[in-house]
Amino acid sequence: MKPYQNIAIAECGEPLVAIASNITTIDPHPYMSLGAPYGDRSPFWVRQGILEKLQKSQAYLQTIRPHYQIAIFDAYRPIPVQQFMVDYSFTQLVASKGLKVDSLCEEQKNSLMAEVMKFWAIPSHDPKTPPPHSTGAAIDVTFYRNDAEGVIPVNMGSPIDEISDRSLPNYFATSSGKQEMEFHCDRQLLNQVMTHSGFQRHPNEWWHFSYGDQLWAWISNEETAIYGGVR
Repeated sequence: MKPYQNIAIAECGEPLVAIASNITTIDPHPYMSLGAPYGDRSPFWVRQGILEKLQKSQAYLQTIRPHYQIAIFDAYRPIPVQQFMVDYSFTQLVASKGLKVDSLCEEQKNSLMAEVMKFWAIPSHDPKTPPPHSTGAAIDVTFYRNDAEGVIPVNMGSPIDEISDRSLPNYFATSSGKQEMEFHCDRQLLNQVMTHSGFQRHPNEWWHFSYGDQLWAWISNEETAIYGGVR
């Protein structure tokens, strides 16, 4: 159990809707490209209220950094996809350490899985403990910018989903190098524009924001969440 999973859910019943065309989505979608089992579901769906907040954040960004835009890396995630990505991330982490899954002892498995679960929610089927992305209320976002080369990704200091301390929102806060300071400024800007419309940032992930789910309620000291799991 993660601490936010103790928050009660009072489902508001808002529908999932497609992310509007005026919000940039990353195509091809990274998890679909890996073969994640979305079925007939789209990763670029969110609750109606989340879309409205996204649009508010994008409009605010344009007033302070006109050549930047919010780009959606991932949004709605069915539980089978959550399980697929946890398993995939575990396998990738094992390989990155020069190990093989079938040769791990139980202690190694538990230790490596603990690293994975710092960044991935439990793929729970219990309606009281849905993964944040399975509620349609959590989104993974970054910045793209318009320049002479076209619309290109902004380097935020680490890729989304990296299992390392570089993913921590304030990892570069005390850096003195010019590029590292730019990473921190862009992460701060992303947080500024997202929280402007009410989102809260995941404590361990510079890219993950949500509103209305259990994690948001826990960070915001709210007694209940308003978005539960969507099957």
